[in-house]
Amino acid sequence: MTLQAPLRVLFVTDAPAVGGSEVYLRELIPPMRAHGVQAEVALPDANGTADFRAQLAERDIPVHAYRRLEEVAAAEHEGGFALTVLSSWNALGYRKYYAGLRGPFVSLIHDQLMLHIPGLPQSVYRAFYEVLQARDIRGAPHVVTVSHWAAEYLRRWHRMPSVYAVPNGVDVDKFRPAPPAERRELRGAYGFDRFTVLVPARMSLEKNHPAVLAVARAVPELEFVLVGTGYLEGPLKRLASANVRFLGKRHDMPQLYRAADVVFQPTIAENQSLATLEAMSSGTPVVTNDIPAQRELITFGQEGLLIGSGGPGYAAALRALAAHPEHRRRMGEAARARVLAGHTLDQNAASLAGVLRQLAASP
Repeated sequence: MTLQAPLRVLFVTDAPAVGGSEVYLRELIPPMRAHGVQAEVALPDANGTADFRAQLAERDIPVHAYRRLEEVAAAEHEGGFALTVLSSWNALGYRKYYAGLRGPFVSLIHDQLMLHIPGLPQSVYRAFYEVLQARDIRGAPHVVTVSHWAAEYLRRWHRMPSVYAVPNGVDVDKFRPAPPAERRELRGAYGFDRFTVLVPARMSLEKNHPAVLAVARAVPELEFVLVGTGYLEGPLKRLASANVRFLGKRHDMPQLYRAADVVFQPTIAENQSLATLEAMSSGTPVVTNDIPAQRELITFGQEGLLIGSGGPGYAAALRALAAHPEHRRRMGEAARARVLAGHTLDQNAASLAGVLRQLAASP
């Protein structure tokens, strides 16, 4: 049998700090090696990326820290990469890559694509995205995104014919259900002595924390634990009721998922949420907004509850789950099974490696 030569890929980002798309690279690149893809990462030489660059190096991922794009061009030329995979934090950010790098290019899109705000015509938001991002992204011949609905959305509304969906995956050993004894110990350590609602999200507009505070006031018998930071953190702390705790930025998310009773995500914008998948993999049911990205992961009443404007509200849903532990247990088992069936880290790595090989071989 003839073994295929490794496919060499350069991932390039202009991220000044670490976000979900950067964590995606850190987790996905190592398991892609088993599927024949050797990847390197180029990202800005900035204070906000210093710790992350060290994390990449610890995983034996070659890192090119750059101050000018010309430095990436030199690394691209010397490395003999089959593909240059692009991600940009900035509006109109992709055109600088096309002008300064050689390619061939693939755009990797984690963008949320749509804000699902009642009363906001979706055509308005689509028009903004078209001007600020989509027409720029189309400069690459191929696009990879992290959900099937997003791939169809980009084809339909933004005229991107060559879009590949590679759904996200998570480490199912790291994010796992807790046996009863471990769960009791974790809950005691965190002081979770009531029905505990975990809210893991950066504190920004699209994560809809005002809804979290409103629901917390409506169900004072439940405890709400918010993890994350962001520009809304100060106002949220000033407005929160007594049953809301703020834990800030954490590095113990697997344990928090295992200790919580339910994860609450009233988000109004997602592509494919890693937090949702992490909770599901941990056997924790999710209560979330009924938007396309979440609908792709959760079937109402099976892995969690999808809440729309026409059905019961968030407070009623959380009260119902608090009152029915057996329903929560079954949902948690179903959520874990769904992740194992299609959203493991290795499945994600194998799918992305297969798509990149296909694109490298295309004319």
